Amino acid sequence: MSPVGALNNGIELLADEQDPEMRDKCLELLADSARASANKLRFFRLAFGAAGGFADEVDTREAEAALAGVFGPERRIELGWMVSGGKLPKGAVKLLLNLALLAGDALVRGGRLDVGAESSDSEVELVIRAEGTRILLDPSLRETLAKGSSNGAVEARAAGAWLAHSLAAEAGGSIRLSDPQSEVLMIGATLPRG
Repeated sequence: MSPVGALNNGIELLADEQDPEMRDKCLELLADSARASANKLRFFRLAFGAAGGFADEVDTREAEAALAGVFGPERRIELGWMVSGGKLPKGAVKLLLNLALLAGDALVRGGRLDVGAESSDSEVELVIRAEGTRILLDPSLRETLAKGSSNGAVEARAAGAWLAHSLAAEAGGSIRLSDPQSEVLMIGATLPRG
C-alpha cells in the first residue's frame, strides 16, 4: 500500500473510530504514512526535480537522508553510504540517486546497497554496488543505461535508466556496468567537473 493510500485509509478510520486505543493506532498509522510520503518527496525532489532550494552543490547528507528514506527497513535493503566530502555538484547527486534507485530496485529479495562517490578538481566518480540473493536488472534497463535507448526506443519502464544515461551524457560523463552474469551488480559513472 502506498503511503498516500495509507493516509487516506487512516483518515477514514479515524473519522469512524470511537475507541481511544484504536484512535491512537490510527494516529500512528497516519504519522508513519506521512513520514514515508515526506521521505519519498524528498528523494524525488533531489533525484528528479530541479532541487531549487539548493545551490550548484548539494550537501551529501541531504542525498544520504533522501536515499535512506526510500530504502527504509521495510524494503529489506541495508544501505552503506561511502561518499567522501561534504558537497557534490547537483547533477552528480541526481545521477547518484537515480543509479542507486535502479540498483536498489534490482535487489528483488533485498540485500545490501553500497553507494560511494569521490570528487577531485577534475572529475566526480560515482560507484553503486548491489549484492543480494537475487539481482534482476532487466536487459532493456541495462542497455538504456549504457546506450541511452534500447534498439532506438525508450520503453516506459526504462525511463529512470534513460534519465540516468541522459544526466551522465549531458555532463560529458559515462556509465559503466558489471557483467550481467556477475553475482554483484556494479554501476560506475564518471563526470568531469565543469
